[in-house]
Amino acid sequence: MDTLAIVLEEPGQLALRRLALTAMGRADVLIEIAWSGISAGTEKLLWSGKMPAFPGMGYPLVPGYESVGRIVDAGPEVRARIGEWVFVPGANCYEGARGLFGGSARRVLLPSARAIPVDESLGADGILTALAATAYHAVAGGAPPELVIGHGIVGRLAARITVALGAPAPTVWETNPDRRDASGYAVIDPAQDERRDYATICEASGASDILDAIVPRLAKRGEIVLAGFYDRLDFAFPPAFQREARLRISAEFTPADVAATTALIASGALRLDGLISHLRPAAEAADAYPAAFGDPACLKMVLDWSAV
Repeated sequence: MDTLAIVLEEPGQLALRRLALTAMGRADVLIEIAWSGISAGTEKLLWSGKMPAFPGMGYPLVPGYESVGRIVDAGPEVRARIGEWVFVPGANCYEGARGLFGGSARRVLLPSARAIPVDESLGADGILTALAATAYHAVAGGAPPELVIGHGIVGRLAARITVALGAPAPTVWETNPDRRDASGYAVIDPAQDERRDYATICEASGASDILDAIVPRLAKRGEIVLAGFYDRLDFAFPPAFQREARLRISAEFTPADVAATTALIASGALRLDGLISHLRPAAEAADAYPAAFGDPACLKMVLDWSAV
C-alpha cells in the first residue's frame, strides 16, 4: 500500500509526494483521512528547523497530529472497526520518511487503540480533538485559570473549557485587536489590565519571552501553567522569588482528557465552532503551511484531502 503525504524534506521545504506504507499488523487500522490540521506550535518549529531534540526527530518527516477520517481496512483482530469515523493523533507508518507526528496524509496506518472514535457530525471541527484535550489537560490539572495569555486556538479552548467546567470566566490577554472577539469571557489588551493578584495564569501564547510580563501579575504563591510548546524559556528570578511563584508544565493529553472533552462537547457545554479560520485543498499545502504560521488572520488552517 502507499499514500500521498505531506513531507517536510528539510526546514522550509515541503512536498506532497507518494510514500509506501508499512505492512498492516493484526491489530492495525487503515484510515482514509478527510481533514488534517496544521499546528502553529510544534509544526511551526519543524518548519523553521527550531524543533528541540525530540524522540524520532529528523528529516524527511511527515508532520501532523490533528486528523480525522474513516477506517477503511483493518487487521484480522480489529475488522469490526471498519467504517468508524475516528480522530488520528499521528502515525508512524511510512517507508522513506519519519512519522513525526505523521498524521498529514491521505491514508495512514496505526494501531487500533490509537484511533479515537469521534462524532462524524463535527465535520472538520473534529480535528480540534487533540487541541481541546490539550487545553483540558492544562485547565483541569489544577486550579482553574483566572487569566489566559493569548487568544489563539489553545487560548480560546482554555477559556471555553474553564467556563464549561463551571468555573468563573477568565480574563484573556490578546495583543492583536483582530483576535479580541469572544463571548462568555472578556478579551482585553494586556496594557489595560491593572490586576497583579492572579492566582492561576494559563500561558497559551507560546511566546518564549512571555514570563517576564506575567510573573509580576501573580498573587503570592501563584501558579503559571505552561500550555504551549517552547524552544526555550527564561525569566528574571527576583520577581518570581518575591512571589514564591510556581510553574506547572502541562504535558500532552491523555485518553482520560479526550473522554472528558468529548463528554463536554456531547453535552453542549463546550463548543468547537468558529475556531477553524482557513480551509484549503491538500494539494495547496505548499502555500497553506507558510500562511498557517505567518498570516495573522489565520487562527487555524485545515487541509481538505478529498480531492487528492
